[in-house]
Amino acid sequence: MKKIKKFVVIMLTTVMLTSSANAISASAGEENSVYLGGQPFGVKFYNDGVIVVELESFFDGKSYVCPSKQSGIKVNDIIKTVNGVEINSNEDLQKISAESGGKEMKFEIERGGERISKTVTPRKNTSGVYLLGAWVKDSCAGIGTVTYYDSGQNYFAALGHGICDSQTTALLPLKSAEVLGASISSVSKSVEGKPGSINGYFTDNKLGSLTKNTNSGVFGITGGKKINASEKLPLAQNNEAHTGEAKIYTTIDNRGVKGYDAEIKQIRNTDRDSNENFVIKVTDSRLIEKCGGIVQGMSGSPIVQNGKIIGAVTHVFMNKPDEGYGVLIQNMVSNYKE
Repeated sequence: MKKIKKFVVIMLTTVMLTSSANAISASAGEENSVYLGGQPFGVKFYNDGVIVVELESFFDGKSYVCPSKQSGIKVNDIIKTVNGVEINSNEDLQKISAESGGKEMKFEIERGGERISKTVTPRKNTSGVYLLGAWVKDSCAGIGTVTYYDSGQNYFAALGHGICDSQTTALLPLKSAEVLGASISSVSKSVEGKPGSINGYFTDNKLGSLTKNTNSGVFGITGGKKINASEKLPLAQNNEAHTGEAKIYTTIDNRGVKGYDAEIKQIRNTDRDSNENFVIKVTDSRLIEKCGGIVQGMSGSPIVQNGKIIGAVTHVFMNKPDEGYGVLIQNMVSNYKE
């Protein structure tokens, strides 16, 4: 959470998604047209390695110790291997630590995109179990919203921001992820100081898998299945977005995707590494009455202006839930191309 212009801003989903191989063209014309999103989806996400989310000291009978911290391990480090063995789950790390006999263990970790080595020596707690003093995360699951679907290349873009750890906000490293259909059961309304949420459940309809997780959106291959595609619209260039009227397309009940009136209040920047490019305000009384404005789970809801998709909803201002941030659509596309 962070304060921006007196408003606390939060990402709109607890977890998120990913993409394929050939990028969509950024030039004008039919090849730059995609199917409008707004549909909910579910994702089961598994990390490539495990991410350190907290370092905690424990009592070894004499003093409080934290072997991981003492060895230079930091929060947001991604543990890839220990003693040459791949670590893909919390259970993997617990097992190899418990069986260490208190001997030094060689950790290969990723930090800031670089691989480095650390040596950690587990210590016994008062129950006689060897511990590292590190809490890690290996997977997550949740519901988000599709931004657009490309039928020609059979991929979709979603969320407008990456799947991040809810505690540290670090981008989670993708190993594999399953994309499922989702049904909306209810909405918890946003109020000042407390964001609401779209509540739902996964269906048995497997839509595909995830292949990319970026700060400006996530992408998935569909395996030949359509995501209830609706109308086809062009993707706007960044310089086409402007203040004024717009529409947010999203799903808040079992009646499918609907368009809701909104206003682009400010274009903040065109930074491709940002998912806070512009400020959007909900003006539609239906969405305000039902949701209080913007709610968690609405991440990725496409925003249309002048007949083109200009971006997607990414954040809500917690102290003013009828407003939030959006990402420009070409910034999503550029992250997909890499």
